[in-house]
Amino acid sequence: MRYFIINLIFSNMVGVQMKLDRLDWINLGEETPVDPNLRIVDPHHHLWERGGSRYLAEELHEDTSKGHNVTNTIFVECKAEYRPNGEEKFRSLGETEFVVKEAERLEELSETKISGIVAFVDLTLGEGLEEVLLEHDQCSSGLMRGVRHATAWSDDPEISIAHTKPAKAVMGSKLFLEGVSKLSTFNFTFDGWLYFDQLPELLHLARVTPETNIVINHLAAPLQIGKWAAIPQEVDEIWRSNLQKLAKCENVYLKLGGIGMDNYFANDWVNQKKPPSSDDVAAVWKEKILWCIEIFGTDRCMFESNYPVDRQPLPYSVIWNSFQKVTDSFTESEKSDLFSSTACNVYRVP
Repeated sequence: MRYFIINLIFSNMVGVQMKLDRLDWINLGEETPVDPNLRIVDPHHHLWERGGSRYLAEELHEDTSKGHNVTNTIFVECKAEYRPNGEEKFRSLGETEFVVKEAERLEELSETKISGIVAFVDLTLGEGLEEVLLEHDQCSSGLMRGVRHATAWSDDPEISIAHTKPAKAVMGSKLFLEGVSKLSTFNFTFDGWLYFDQLPELLHLARVTPETNIVINHLAAPLQIGKWAAIPQEVDEIWRSNLQKLAKCENVYLKLGGIGMDNYFANDWVNQKKPPSSDDVAAVWKEKILWCIEIFGTDRCMFESNYPVDRQPLPYSVIWNSFQKVTDSFTESEKSDLFSSTACNVYRVP
């Protein structure tokens, strides 16, 4: 069995050991699609080759060709293939250039297209920000769609900060707020990766930058680890209270996914004899997902794979089957929103 445990520097948690590339084990859980005809635009995946782990055009093609109708995808930054030299602020251009090449290679393999890039740019650059945004746009072959400056931060040593090493409360800083506002002049989104207890900071940001579309990643991470593990009801109350406030901001969207991150949600799926089924996954996440859809609406929610991070315990087919089962009573129009149309609108996918 191929089995690598790698220290993911792109990861949402620096220094957390995640079990990836257990492909023989993952294949034990593959499923046939619930609905093979429903169009899917996957608005959140990564690409890399490092630390014994590989997820490039070939692997993306393999996953998107397993029966679900995945027509387009959006790459989200993961600190891959940065330029090794030059000014620090320009080094992430290497990742954008790398994804353009992978998008070209995918077109030779598959009908699925990488239709957008959400890059990393330091939003606290101030006067130098516009130049870096322009460089990303110009080297992206028309794929640049937004910026993710991950801000996940915690004072709990068991909950490490994001790979961008953000300062505490950085989203409230003058430079960060100005940076998010600047994105709107390029028609770029701000993708937010943060923990649920940081949502009040994001609420302030959303209110003072209504001109910029903000996309919350991974259900806003209602953590079940560290200091939060023993108080799940309090976590749930904080998470719901703040998402309800954010849902009133019309510029805020929510990605429904990240559900395979055992390193945050402590489902212990990674230690089972085989991956959980889509029925198992839907049973765990259905109530939270349906609640999110109810308060944000289908036109401001989008399902995401978060692959290959969610490959820790979940086959690609199981992720999409889980979402299809959660929404089995929805209308065709509502399903279209959640699986493709919202992502197309936000990330300008044809």
